[in-house]
Amino acid sequence: MKKIAVIVFLLTVCVAAGRAQESRQDVSLSGTALVEPFIGSSTDVYVHSNTALGALVSYRYMLTPNSAVEGNFSVTYQNKINYYTNPNHYQVLTRTMEASAEYVRSFTFRKYNPFVEAGPGELIFVPIRNSGTTTLDAKQQMQMAAFYGAGIAREISPSFDIRAEFRGVVTKVPTFNMTNFATNKWYNIYMPVIGVAYHF
Repeated sequence: MKKIAVIVFLLTVCVAAGRAQESRQDVSLSGTALVEPFIGSSTDVYVHSNTALGALVSYRYMLTPNSAVEGNFSVTYQNKINYYTNPNHYQVLTRTMEASAEYVRSFTFRKYNPFVEAGPGELIFVPIRNSGTTTLDAKQQMQMAAFYGAGIAREISPSFDIRAEFRGVVTKVPTFNMTNFATNKWYNIYMPVIGVAYHF
């Protein structure tokens, strides 16, 4: 009877170890920056903003050892988007949120795992109502976006790795539903990201 109990225990440990080795899922928490380019347009509206800092949470599920699907949610603290419409100047303090889904293709080189990713998502531009926003007519705006990026992960233990990546976001320049903010232009927003992932 003791031998059977020992065998069952050893089999259970082996199965658990095998599953731990597979590690098909991970979650990551990262710091990020949102860098929006200067936009000049054919409508005589010029848009400039400062860099916003924020956080990114991601969940990744491995379909195969080298391909995965990933869900992301990010939010920035705030950034100032300035609209110059001659002779007027408007400033909108903004909190930007992201919800996206991406396909991830990774490569293995010892403890380093370079990867590329791309997919659709949505950006939500939320005006912050305080003295930094000079027009109270600005309203929350949701826009479809395309996400792409590349990065590298460095394993620091069987359960953790450090990730650094550069993401890009293509979307229309927000207008906050203000007709005099229209530029008829597209943003290519840059998002440098660094964080830690936990595998389970």
